[in-house]
Amino acid sequence: MKTRKIINRWGPTSLAVLLAASLTGPAYAQPASEQAAVSSEATAGAEQVAEARHELPRGHFRLPEQGDIIGEYYTVTVDNPEETLIDIARRHNIGYEEIRMANPGVSMWVPGEGTEIVIPAQYILPPAPREGVVVNLSELRLYYYPANNPGIVETYPVSVGRDGFATPVGITRTTVKVKDPAWAPPASMRREAAERGEPAPAIVPPGPDNPLGRHAILLAMPSYLIHGTNRPDGVGMRASRGCIRMYPEDIESLYERLPSGTQVNLMDAPFKAGWAADGTLFVQSYPQLEENVEGSEPLRDAMERLNALVEDQVDIDEAQIQRAIAEPDGRFVALHGPQAAVEEQPQPEAQQPQLEGILGDIELSTVVRIEGDA
Repeated sequence: MKTRKIINRWGPTSLAVLLAASLTGPAYAQPASEQAAVSSEATAGAEQVAEARHELPRGHFRLPEQGDIIGEYYTVTVDNPEETLIDIARRHNIGYEEIRMANPGVSMWVPGEGTEIVIPAQYILPPAPREGVVVNLSELRLYYYPANNPGIVETYPVSVGRDGFATPVGITRTTVKVKDPAWAPPASMRREAAERGEPAPAIVPPGPDNPLGRHAILLAMPSYLIHGTNRPDGVGMRASRGCIRMYPEDIESLYERLPSGTQVNLMDAPFKAGWAADGTLFVQSYPQLEENVEGSEPLRDAMERLNALVEDQVDIDEAQIQRAIAEPDGRFVALHGPQAAVEEQPQPEAQQPQLEGILGDIELSTVVRIEGDA
């Protein structure tokens, strides 16, 4: 796996955000009447889902006492003909690619009233120390293990860098948090816009046109941030220029609780494996990011992960692993244990009795019918 070197210095994006913060003054909380409204429907819907399914807030799960799996799959039925699959995904804390892969054949824009939608809200915790923030790039998902609440893990869908603007792999930390940041488009973006005849401004002030949204958490990695967005429909896909994008309601919640100096592990684990509480061994596979393919062998990497996890406790069916890698759709595949599919053993063919003499030449019926009185 290719890992990019991390240099602990400020980059141009970070400096621009800090400059905007210094110009606008301290990031005091604004009165509710002055705050730009985060989609009230999305927030209210998310709260209703959290209350209906768990007593915990959106995105929060209790760490399992045994095993590596949190959450559950469930289904909902579309009752609003104007609702898109993206609307449903956001309400249930799911990203674009997650909802698309879980519902093949369902239109993203017109799923249709009465359609049953799978909500893939079950996750194998990524193979990394359970501390700070962990972003699994191939999975397009962030995990947060709050130090002041050790029995809880939070997880949210994110967007990462698109092709040509890959999010780097490595360990960094959070530094400064900025409320209502201004944004300085990089020189490359301004040149591209000028070539299209659409000159970009040097600074985009806070507001609805700002792609950073209302909250930004700077990293000690040059030019990279965790931030909101003014285009939430793109959360859960490769859509950024390298930063980590979140739904506005998710970054707002994380912003208030994430301490500066928190470790951030940017990793790429397209294949995950873990134990369920009942002793079932599950795997998940996601499309691998092209920029991290060099030097990796998916089957070898998967087998190494599994061998480290099971420690010779069970036999691994390599064919099942190959199928999971060949169909990287994030679905749970049970390899071993109570929930694993049991292959039916072929039944031996019934042997007809061998008869000697003249009776051996007579074809016997498998059904004998006796008539008359007994």
